[in-house]
Amino acid sequence: MFATLLAACAVGPDYRKPSVEIPTQFKEGVDWQRAHANPQASLSSTWWLDYRDGTLTRLIDQALKANQSIVQADAAYRLAQATVAATTASLYPQVNAGISTTRLGLGPGAAHISSVFAMPGVYQIGSANVGASWEPDLWGQIRREIESSKDSAQSTDALVAGERLSIAASLATDYFALRRADVDIGLLEQQKQIDTRMLDMMRAGFEQKESSSSDVLMAQDTLEQVIAYLQATQAAREQYEHAIAVLTNVPPGDFSIAPEPHYSFVTPTVPLALPSQLLERRYDVVSAERLAAAANARIGVAKAAFFPTLTLAAQAGVQTGALSTLFSLPNRIWTIGPSLTQPLFDGGARNAALRGAHASYDESVAAYRQTVLTAFQSVEDSLSSTNHLMQQQQAYAVMYQRNQQLFEREQAQFGLGEASEQNVLTQQLTLLLAQQNLADTQALLTLSSVTLVRNLGGGWQWHDTDHSKKAPVDSGTSSASQPKAADAKPLAMQ
Repeated sequence: MFATLLAACAVGPDYRKPSVEIPTQFKEGVDWQRAHANPQASLSSTWWLDYRDGTLTRLIDQALKANQSIVQADAAYRLAQATVAATTASLYPQVNAGISTTRLGLGPGAAHISSVFAMPGVYQIGSANVGASWEPDLWGQIRREIESSKDSAQSTDALVAGERLSIAASLATDYFALRRADVDIGLLEQQKQIDTRMLDMMRAGFEQKESSSSDVLMAQDTLEQVIAYLQATQAAREQYEHAIAVLTNVPPGDFSIAPEPHYSFVTPTVPLALPSQLLERRYDVVSAERLAAAANARIGVAKAAFFPTLTLAAQAGVQTGALSTLFSLPNRIWTIGPSLTQPLFDGGARNAALRGAHASYDESVAAYRQTVLTAFQSVEDSLSSTNHLMQQQQAYAVMYQRNQQLFEREQAQFGLGEASEQNVLTQQLTLLLAQQNLADTQALLTLSSVTLVRNLGGGWQWHDTDHSKKAPVDSGTSSASQPKAADAKPLAMQ
């Protein structure tokens, strides 16, 4: 009954989630969203398996186990949990016990004025005591502090999930950028070989008065430009490899990934839910909302400081001048009694603390609403990017097929003696450029899907009902084999 009364006396406002404006549906990507968003759709917590790349899966698993940023975030969460436990301990009485012994020497003069020891000499004084004190949480100050620390711990827990998602998405982004560089390097090497052959032909033609010096210089420039692009792409690949090494907690000098110049990019299906569900699937939104709840609880803490404080204390013990009789009943002493303290003047410190708590809450609410807006923006950006990249991919695919036909035609005419080698090489360069544009767009589409996964929360979900994080059941299995281009699927909703 008394506990119920105490629970009802927590001062300060009870928390209500701040209101935000939520759109009914996402705006972008409508060209490939032919159905309404599925409220039950959810990402797999191991979404990277859907890319069907065994190397990527191995690297992400390694990063999630060893990355130091995740270790740091886990430590921050354990610290937040310890803070909750320490704050909760304030609800309970504090009990202390002690025992001491002291040797006291008195001269004749000191003994004369002592009211305890009448004779000079050396005395052994012993004491033992047990004390207890308890400050009942009459106004809910401690309970509001517990509430605030729990909300802060939940915010930190969301940030741990966010750090894991960030590491996995960053590694996937670097990995696919590296594979894009692999494909580009392979195509640039082919272009280099063709441009070298073209330069040799121009030089031979110049010697035979069939080509001008300008033709030779232009061929040299074209070759040097390809060499420059090749060097820049190789440098970028090396840097992506270094970044992946750091993400997996391996020194870059001890890390390497075998190149795959014929890598096939896969863009898996990414389920898209309603905009309202984004508030439970974005770790940054959940973290900001929990911080607002913590700030709201601190208003109650500040308000409780205006009310009197009741302390109940009791102490019992024994004290004697002879250790042999320390625990005898006549030597007992005890005290018990409550004390009530009411602050009367503090120079406005409590009012300032209350105004600060309100300001902190307003700041947290504004940060939460801004985070929600940013979350919607990031998803819309990803959908827009994906939508246009899909159309761009289709256009480049048509161009590649057309140039493939033209190249085959040039080869056939060359075999019949109706076309020159230069015409064949020129058409082959055009084909390689079309192939590179298509491959780069496919890589960008895959990278865009990773960004969309990150912006949708990456399979993590928060439930207000039990304040716990839950991840959907994993779907998909890992495969070390590389898929064919025909296996790639466009982004769509389930």
